[in-house]
Amino acid sequence: MLRIAVLVFFGGCCATAHAQFYAGVLGGVSTLSGDARSVLSPGSNAFSSYDSKSGATLELLAGKHFSDYFTIQASYIWNPNELTLTSATFNNGTQQGYQESRTSSQQSVISDFLVYFRNRDSRLRPYLSVGTGLVHFASSRERLDQVLGTPVLPPQRFGSNMIALHVPVGMDVNLGKGWAFRYTFSETLTKNPVSDRLSPPGQHNLKNFQNLFGFVRRF
Repeated sequence: MLRIAVLVFFGGCCATAHAQFYAGVLGGVSTLSGDARSVLSPGSNAFSSYDSKSGATLELLAGKHFSDYFTIQASYIWNPNELTLTSATFNNGTQQGYQESRTSSQQSVISDFLVYFRNRDSRLRPYLSVGTGLVHFASSRERLDQVLGTPVLPPQRFGSNMIALHVPVGMDVNLGKGWAFRYTFSETLTKNPVSDRLSPPGQHNLKNFQNLFGFVRRF
């Protein structure tokens, strides 16, 4: 009986709402998580950290509604962020360290599975989503703000390709004639190519938080 009920439910969803394509453009703000580490030992200690500034974000998306409640979506997301890296070592009275300003950017290709809580005729349609994809991270040094002694500096340019976990939540507001206004908040979790370049290295993953607004169009 349970199997029959599940088949009837999914069959009814597909029958009441045919598959439909859509595309959209979103923009907003991206914020990267920071990281820090300190190492203490007799006669020496070291610490490192990095901070980021919020930057703009652009998302291009396309998807397919398979029913009123289930959707698959592909997205390209780009965001730049400024970074400040700091590192210092104190060893037997000798100091070495640096502080530098860097630019960074992330380009992501993501595939998401969306679950809506109301049908396509509803004015407000909240959804949950989860997905994965590939993120390319790149960073370049802008300037050295401070140098003490002869520290080991991060490379002038470095980059990394990473697998990401993408977790968005959001809402579509139907505007009529196939148009909808969309708001979404997402977190993209990857390994941390910035922390790997610190001395001593950081220990936390990189989190990219994005607030996005825009419009989608159904066809």
